[in-house]
Amino acid sequence: MNGWLSTTSHWGAYRARVGPDGELDVAPHPADRAPSELLGNVASSVRHETRVARPAIRRGWLENGPGPSDLRGREEFVEVGWDTALDLVAAELRRVREQHGNQAIFGGSYGWASAGRFHHAQSQLHRFLNTIGGYTSSRNSYSLGTSLVLLPHLVGDADTYLRRADGWDTIRRHTDLVVAFGGLPPKNVSVTPGGVTRHTSSEVLADWDRSGVDLDVVSPLATDLPDSRRARWTRVRPATDVALILGLAHVVLTEGLHDQEFLDRCTTGFDEFAGYLLGEGGPVRDAEWASAVCGVPADDIRDLARRMAAGRTLITVSWSLQRIEHGEQPVWAALALAAMLGGIGLPGGGFGHGYGSIGDVGDTGPLLPLPTLPQGANPVSEFIPVARISDLLLHPGEEFDYDGRRLTYPDIRAVYWAGGNPFHHHQDLNRLRRAFGRPDTVIVHEPHWTATARHADVVLPVTTTLEREDIGGGRRDTHLIAMRRILDPVGQARDDHDVFRGLAERLGAGSAFTADRTPREWLAHLYGQWRAALAGEGHEVPAFEEFWRAGELALPARPQSTPLAEFRADPRSRPLATPSGRIELFSARIAGFGLPGLPGYPVWREPVEGLDHDRFPLRLIAHQPRTRLHGQGDVGDVSRADKVHGREPIRLHPDDAAARGIADGTVVRVFNDRGACLAGARLTTDVLPGVAVLATGAWYDPVDDPAQPGGSLCVHGNPNVLTADRPTSPLSQGCSGQQARVEVEPGPSEPPPLSCLHPPRLVPEQEGIR
Repeated sequence: MNGWLSTTSHWGAYRARVGPDGELDVAPHPADRAPSELLGNVASSVRHETRVARPAIRRGWLENGPGPSDLRGREEFVEVGWDTALDLVAAELRRVREQHGNQAIFGGSYGWASAGRFHHAQSQLHRFLNTIGGYTSSRNSYSLGTSLVLLPHLVGDADTYLRRADGWDTIRRHTDLVVAFGGLPPKNVSVTPGGVTRHTSSEVLADWDRSGVDLDVVSPLATDLPDSRRARWTRVRPATDVALILGLAHVVLTEGLHDQEFLDRCTTGFDEFAGYLLGEGGPVRDAEWASAVCGVPADDIRDLARRMAAGRTLITVSWSLQRIEHGEQPVWAALALAAMLGGIGLPGGGFGHGYGSIGDVGDTGPLLPLPTLPQGANPVSEFIPVARISDLLLHPGEEFDYDGRRLTYPDIRAVYWAGGNPFHHHQDLNRLRRAFGRPDTVIVHEPHWTATARHADVVLPVTTTLEREDIGGGRRDTHLIAMRRILDPVGQARDDHDVFRGLAERLGAGSAFTADRTPREWLAHLYGQWRAALAGEGHEVPAFEEFWRAGELALPARPQSTPLAEFRADPRSRPLATPSGRIELFSARIAGFGLPGLPGYPVWREPVEGLDHDRFPLRLIAHQPRTRLHGQGDVGDVSRADKVHGREPIRLHPDDAAARGIADGTVVRVFNDRGACLAGARLTTDVLPGVAVLATGAWYDPVDDPAQPGGSLCVHGNPNVLTADRPTSPLSQGCSGQQARVEVEPGPSEPPPLSCLHPPRLVPEQEGIR
């Protein structure tokens, strides 16, 4: 292809060029038979007017110096030169370190900034902060914060199911039935960290009929099913999957369908769980009890349980189900049910976690992990679970529970964010706004004027992947991609590495940060280390320059394996890294923590705001969007085309809309006690009555209004003004932002205009300094 260069992204590998008209052309990678529609956002967003063109300083911080301020997100910015910006940032970091210590710098920087292995913004930031004495860090992820803490207690480590799942080929050959709690939504599998060259999961879901595998999808949304004659939809009430799983387990137990030999040999704690099913300490958790909670008819529960026991069944739980209150329970309960059926450790059977949640679960992956930038060691021991950022900033010195430990929030004076957008990921954005007003200084690297940039004091413009060189590939990709520079940077944007190099030099750590290498020398160095490791496994790959000229490299694949297969074959000689060496259906360690709602085995817990609510009767599902990756690409053509009057669409059942006087295609107001937003109504029977669906990722666009709950109205439709900043439990402190209770009503006839599609007010330096 003349002039086309390979590159990659979290939505997949693709090719790009600057066309004869000077515009960016984008085309799918030729090996990808199911490319992501998100490629349609690339050309339309990379030069969008929301790009940050020059370093910018919030006027109040520039004039008055560091300090808490409720004007963040409400004040104009002064554009300055790079030397001025870097001098100011270096001086502020020096001040905070000297006066408060390095633990007063928060460098969480959670995000999906780049698919590149070197220009990964979070890694660059952490390497820089480690070279100047460290920082308070964050652990785990918004996507999987609950499971990453829970699974090591149950099976010894989280990677058993999150990184070593059965491949699709294994499922085709060995599985009779897949039961997918939370669904297998085709929209999710176009995205994976680092990207994929071939969207295998998309191909599998698009042609499920040919798999020969029966599928039962448990979800309140019809869109969580692939289009297949082999797929059944079990319509479950939101937040009640655990009750359904317990009802299934009760049928399996009382009808003698469980594998007692496997339970005795490979698990511990089944008696405690069985006692709970049979009514110890409460009602019998049978099919009738479960039906009353989850809305699935009792006869259907019994039928599904019997079908699961009749052949080899794979029970998979989507990541979404552990992103709700009590998120440990659906994962734990599904693992217990899989153990009762005896399929754990058998090819295509047992338990899975994340099929349909992301694109590479079910892919085999490369033989060795791909190159990554070393971050160095962090001398600071303080950390937070990633979803506790508002608590960290608002409550310094307060104690909190985490995985059996009692920890304390440090006093944060400087927040440094590169490559992430907490005003997308986090919950209760009105609370997060208040939290962002507390530190002395907020520094942000951003290509675009996102809400996080608008709530910063110092905004440093950085390049996108098309404007720099890198090497890229996902954790289960088939190729390594030479990501050559295709576009010139916008305005004065610099690479994150170049920004940190300038700061490190000002702080006397230039060589420690760069290792005296240029970015191209870093690419060759990282590739060379990886090449030598492959050679040690008997695989020869070309030298760096040959790889760079070729543009991509097919990777040797890792042999397929089944989670816990070796353990199942011989649990005595291959014990798990759990206290018992077995799968822990009852965890004495968790029970010993004495945490409320966690007796040590899976249980049913009703959401804090209940299954029914008089004032907020609709259960909102804030799931991942189809038209962008989180908030990335929201200014792109694909995302904008999906809006309703410029607002994010909210899906409602026609009966719920009629009861509220809401017509299809109109603007509505969505609200609860935490906040309110505007959205565009789309009426569909793809959602159950009583359910509303508003995807995450619409760029937060608040208009201050004291009459609104939380004091503002998001006029664009970000559901995180509605979700609660409440952890899944004191065990994991994970994100619970998947669901919330809301009400919906007709919106204003003349909605306020959007400001998120344009930069904030900017003034040149000579006008800005008084």
